[in-house]
Amino acid sequence: MNLLPDVRVHRPKTLDEAVRLKAASEGTRFLAGGTDLLVNLRRGLGEPTSLIDLTGVADMASVRRNGESLWIGAGVTLAELARHPDVPPALIQAALAVAGPTHRAAATLGGNLCQDTRCVFFNQSEWWREANSFCLKKEGDKCQVVAKSDRCYATYHGDIAPVLMVLDAEALLVGPDGARRVKVGDLYRETGASHLALAAGEVLAVVVLPPLPGWRAGYRKVRIRDAIDFPLAGVAAALKRDGDVIGDVRMAITGTNSAPLAVATAGLAGRPWDADAAALVVQHLRKKASILRTTVVGAAYRRRVMQAMARKLMDELWEGE
Repeated sequence: MNLLPDVRVHRPKTLDEAVRLKAASEGTRFLAGGTDLLVNLRRGLGEPTSLIDLTGVADMASVRRNGESLWIGAGVTLAELARHPDVPPALIQAALAVAGPTHRAAATLGGNLCQDTRCVFFNQSEWWREANSFCLKKEGDKCQVVAKSDRCYATYHGDIAPVLMVLDAEALLVGPDGARRVKVGDLYRETGASHLALAAGEVLAVVVLPPLPGWRAGYRKVRIRDAIDFPLAGVAAALKRDGDVIGDVRMAITGTNSAPLAVATAGLAGRPWDADAAALVVQHLRKKASILRTTVVGAAYRRRVMQAMARKLMDELWEGE
């Protein structure tokens, strides 16, 4: 890795100040824990003119109740998230699944949601990328995964987003034109080169969790090293049981596409969770997941293990585990 480039670092105390600083310079990037951004900068994957350190913005580092909803600041670290008594168990599962303890002590909720997409052809040293004629995500003119495509297929590998999606969470975004709330799934678009759908100058400030009485939710992932790696595939699900049949169900995936995606659940409500329902889940997953050669592990394995994890997770939720 290279040394970090020389950049000016701003440390605002308020969210308004941070937004003003971002609007004043086109080449400025927001920085929180830095566990994703700083590693990429040392690989030559970005040349910001300055960084806006958000760790001094107190309003972004709290977890509080607002009516019946839980408001979680984007600056809350994953370690803090995992030990907060009001955070739902599924979100704690996802937070504890990220990297290792030292990463979680620095990494933030907002940083995890806004992390860059990854690809075995992109997350390399600069000399390695140059030797391979670069790629569509940076400096090249074609995607090394799908050479004839006009878009980048780098993959989103965040653990937190799919859980928030099945929990029906919203994101509060603040920018030069004010604040707006969107569903967490609407933060993303499925193109690896520019996967975030934030407007110019916007920052993710808060995640809002609504109450979900009667729902059970969980998250499962598979990775090469159980203590540190990004998901090769991850599945989140939320289930509301109505006696002996499924009342409602939500499912989302990560590590497979250029964005975390909700999976269709048509045909599941009103039927028991059995082998036929499991086969229907697998069918929906096959239609949604577009697993390509973006990691060091083959696509066929990632596809099969995603389907197996989804069935196992639904088994556990159905039994109330």
